Parts: sequence; C-alpha cells; structure tokens
Amino acid sequence: MKMTGNTVLITGGGSGIGRALAEAFHKLGNQVIISGRRHAALAEVTAANPGMKSLTVDMSDKDSLKVLAAELSSTYPKLNVVINNAGIMKLEDMKSAPDYLAVAEETIATNLLGPIRLTAALLPHLQRQPQAAILTVSSGLAFVPMVLTPTYSATKAAIHSYSMSLRRQLEGTAVDVIEIVPPYVQTTLMGDHQASDPMAMPLDEFIAEVMEILSTRPDAAEVVVERCKPLRFAAENGNLDGLFQAINSRNH
Repeated sequence: MKMTGNTVLITGGGSGIGRALAEAFHKLGNQVIISGRRHAALAEVTAANPGMKSLTVDMSDKDSLKVLAAELSSTYPKLNVVINNAGIMKLEDMKSAPDYLAVAEETIATNLLGPIRLTAALLPHLQRQPQAAILTVSSGLAFVPMVLTPTYSATKAAIHSYSMSLRRQLEGTAVDVIEIVPPYVQTTLMGDHQASDPMAMPLDEFIAEVMEILSTRPDAAEVVVERCKPLRFAAENGNLDGLFQAINSRNH
C-alpha cells in the first residue's frame, strides 16, 4: 500500500494501537477518520490532531455499522484505506456459564463480526478506488492462544484466516489486504496496568516498527514485528507446545 495521499478509516481510534496508528498516518499527511463508541475519547484525539475527523460507531451492532459505512461513502468519497483495529479482550472463566457465554458473544460480535460486516459494507466502494487497502489487526495470540482469554484468541485466529481468504479473493483487484500481528503491547486493552507492564512492548516502538515495515515493504501481506515473530511462527518452528506452556504458566 502507499503511505501518503490516502483517506484512512481506523476503527477503535480513540485509544491504544488505533490512536497511535491514526496519529502516525495523520503525520504523513493522510486524511484520517477515527471511529469508536466513546465520543469523548474521539474528540480528545481529534482536538490534539487538527484536521483529523471522527465518527461514532458500535462495532458489535450491524445497524450502527451500516450507518457508518453510508456516511463514510457519502462524506469521504476518496476513502481508500480501512484499518479494522477495534476490539475487546476480556478474561473468561469457561466454567461459569452463562456469564462466560455473554462475554464470548460480545467478543465475537466486536472482534470478528464487526470487521467482516464493515468490510462487506465498504468493499464495493473500495473496489472503485484507483488504489485501496484493507488492514486487519490480529494478534500473536491468534497463533499461540492464551487460555484466560479463549474467545479473544479464537477471534484473532479467525481474523488471520479471514484475511488470508480475503486477500486471495481480491487478487488482481485494486484492493490490498494486509494483516498486522501485534505482540503484547503497552495499551489499556485489559486495563491501566497493561500500559506500564514491563513485559509488554512499548506502544511507540511497536508503531514505529509497523510503519517502517509498511513503508519499506509495500507488498507485505503480514506486518509482524520482531518481538512477535516467535508467536507468529511457533508452529512452523516447532515451538508451539513450548510457547503455549510458557504463556499460560505465567497466567495461572
């Protein structure tokens, strides 16, 4: 994908990886639109980044996504990049049904159905652009799951699979499909403690490496930072069982 001259939508742009990606693309001169559920958080980001725009949406609500897609197509006719970043990650006790089921269903609706619905709604518009890209955000846990977040890990594995299929189906079109695979990053995804956890990769370092890969490898299908490569390639390297035990022994 090209790095400048784009009109970019970033879901979940009010905080964490989404906000950092939005600000990175904004600094390159792209027109950036962020979306999310919390108007106040979006307003804080746009106030700090003059020219950036925002739209509210509930990624778990198909009707809300239809409204978002319609508004984007009419207000931003040059929209050509969609970054499906929004997601939730919650602890689940699978022995405590039905509470566990409610969390699982919310996670699937937000992390998996949300990106699929938004992509379906915007794909006809993107295919009319001279150059376009759909970026998905999976996780290292797509490849080595964390047992305390089983549905989160499963949705990210599904996003990886979906990205592979979408990429193949869109071969020969103007739409690139790129998967970003984060490691454990210093954000508030699972609470304020994560933002300062020394075990997590600093957010600014993660974003810098992602933007460097996107800039220097324009044909990359996956963006995997060095810190995430052990997880991403665990099965290929024969380390899946060992890493599964290591990750989950720390979380019990």
